[in-house]
Amino acid sequence: MSTITYSKSYKRYVLFILTGVYAFNFIDRQILVILQEPIKADLDLSDTQLGLLTGFAFALLYVTLGLPIARYADKNNRKKVVSISLVVWSAMTALSGMAQNFMHLLMARVGVGIGEAGGSPPAHSIISDYYEPEKRATALSIYSTGVYIGICLGFLIGGIIAQNYGWRMALYALGIPGILYAVLVWFTIKEPIKGRMDEASSDEKELSFGEVVKTLLQKKTFIFLSLATGFQAFGNYGTGNWLAPFLGRSHGMELATIGITLGLIAAVGGGIGTFMGGYLTDKMQKKDIRWYFWLPALAIIINIPLSVYVFFGENTQLMLGVLVLNYFLSALYLGPAIAVTHNLVSAKMRAFASAVLFFVLNTIGLGFGPLVIGMLSDWLEPTYGTDALRWAFTCTIFTGIIAAGLLYMASKYYSRDLLANNSSE
Repeated sequence: MSTITYSKSYKRYVLFILTGVYAFNFIDRQILVILQEPIKADLDLSDTQLGLLTGFAFALLYVTLGLPIARYADKNNRKKVVSISLVVWSAMTALSGMAQNFMHLLMARVGVGIGEAGGSPPAHSIISDYYEPEKRATALSIYSTGVYIGICLGFLIGGIIAQNYGWRMALYALGIPGILYAVLVWFTIKEPIKGRMDEASSDEKELSFGEVVKTLLQKKTFIFLSLATGFQAFGNYGTGNWLAPFLGRSHGMELATIGITLGLIAAVGGGIGTFMGGYLTDKMQKKDIRWYFWLPALAIIINIPLSVYVFFGENTQLMLGVLVLNYFLSALYLGPAIAVTHNLVSAKMRAFASAVLFFVLNTIGLGFGPLVIGMLSDWLEPTYGTDALRWAFTCTIFTGIIAAGLLYMASKYYSRDLLANNSSE
């Protein structure tokens, strides 16, 4: 364990700034969600094409490049990786506003994915070197609230700008500020010593790419956990990326109203849920470490009837109230999942371990969730018309049940895998 210490105020500052980076990550990742209907009308796109743009096109290079970039970050300066990545994805978001057809927008979204590949895994690793193991789930959950801060700002600002000035101006306005924020990250964040909060880490030998992958695959906890996060994310991205069109088509809401409404719901429900997932499991794991898995699994089961009402409820105001709880429960899993992943590996593997976790999470969730919902919507549209999305959403109930089962399976192996990791260091 390193003797270098940082003040509580500085550690909080680092966490605050990195949470801001993650907020920009999701502003730029999710901005197309609120802009789908005007883009669809302007560029004459189908729901399947929109599903590709908001999911698979972004995820394709995001998940594949995330692995080598994270491996590089484990060996080099992680702060610089985060800063450069932020510049790239922000610039590509702004360039998306210049797209004249589907292929232009597709290539720009691929560029956003390339940039964002270097965002979260190095940030996760930095945070774990500022916070002790027993405080990691809380710290990583605070960082993960950037998801819903970003969605909130993207929906709020993007919806208002798009309705008044067009979807292109919304992309310019939300892409450019990230470039300026990257300068703040570069000059004010100190790169911590890897493993400074863990015993027996400073002299740890470097492992090859293959050895790291083999280490992860030997841990059944990680295999079940990563698959669980993927199926959970399938529902989160699948419904979340289509809620804006859904509220417009099935509930007759205007774009600016949708942006304000979904932005506030994401901030309150998702933001609080993400924080509480880490905070509660850090507390509850003191009695039984399996609560890292049990809490999000229980949340998924409770959420099933709430999801059904969100999909089929006709009372718009009541449905939106239920949606707040839906967001809260759906968000509980992320902080504990990242914390467990970092607890299972040594300090110099953390960025890569996060990248592998996000590879599975985003391939299944972001890659296929929005795309499958879009394809189902196109397929069901001749029968159900503007309500096709209601029925397309129902597939996420089944992926949620699968996620809960996988979380339970992961809980059965965590003690054994944790002991094996500690004894090998």
